[in-house]
Amino acid sequence: MPEPLLTVDGLRTYFFTWAGVVRAVDNVSIHVEKGETLGIVGESGSGKTVTALSVMGIVPSPGKIVEGRIRFEGQDLLSKSQRELQSIRGNRIGYIFQDPTATLDPVYTIRQQLVEVIMQHQPLTKDGAYDRALELLQMVGIPAPELRMNQYPHQLSGGMKQRIAVARAICCNPSLLIADEPTTALDVTIQAQILVMMKDLIKRLGMAMILITHDMGIVAETCDRVTVLYAGQVFETGTTDQVFWNPKHPYTEALLTSVPNPRLIQKRLDVIPGNIPDLIHAPTGCRFNPRCKYAQQLCVDKIPEFEFQEPPDHRAACHFAKELHLKTPVGEE
Repeated sequence: MPEPLLTVDGLRTYFFTWAGVVRAVDNVSIHVEKGETLGIVGESGSGKTVTALSVMGIVPSPGKIVEGRIRFEGQDLLSKSQRELQSIRGNRIGYIFQDPTATLDPVYTIRQQLVEVIMQHQPLTKDGAYDRALELLQMVGIPAPELRMNQYPHQLSGGMKQRIAVARAICCNPSLLIADEPTTALDVTIQAQILVMMKDLIKRLGMAMILITHDMGIVAETCDRVTVLYAGQVFETGTTDQVFWNPKHPYTEALLTSVPNPRLIQKRLDVIPGNIPDLIHAPTGCRFNPRCKYAQQLCVDKIPEFEFQEPPDHRAACHFAKELHLKTPVGEE
């Protein structure tokens, strides 16, 4: 079989703080095939963004990758120098950050910010880079693109700024796009427009995508496969259908049943009690055991194996994965 586009094996990214070592990503393994969309889901603090920043090689201080392997297009990214990584970031791997307002420089026009990125990675003249930037704005659905090119970020709506962030991320036709909660700061109607636009671009350009989100509804509409993270560890992974209609981990069930469902308008929403644990002093055994309604003493005493379920590409880290009959999004047992 051909090698996946991206393979992350046994990744550990820790933050060395005055209070202790925060194990933000603790033995995470994922892979992304060419042309597919992988959803990474979990609550805030589960390690989604730190995993993505580790792939990009831009983990902020005092964070450090202490163990693991990251291979992209057959190359070992952890052996690369920062200079070598700069030729990959923004070129072969595009990144959309959570808040486009924070990532667009307020003192430069949209033209300057797009043209600079294009010229950094492609052998184009300034005029050629301008034409490419104009083409990108048209691709992402920006109205009157010539006018917008000479405007500043504060003159644009949130939805337009996010479209420009997408245009900047795909300007060099990357083979992998990482989108970190790209619709979080937008209202519902704009969210839907951005997601439809991104799905169309992924298909048209033949890119793979990692979509980081806490919204299971977005995953259902967008992703081919899902990886569920909790407290820095992978709890479940499989195709979207496998994870949604046959969940094998209680945390996945909790995420699915806490989403509003129009078919069950009379049903009271489930909630996940408690909070993500302190990752300096993580719980023993399964890290979800303090919040899990199915937890037994074994869950406290022993770390569960990340085992294959049925079918074989569906895996979960739960001692009782084969015995529990967990709820689906429509509340059926």
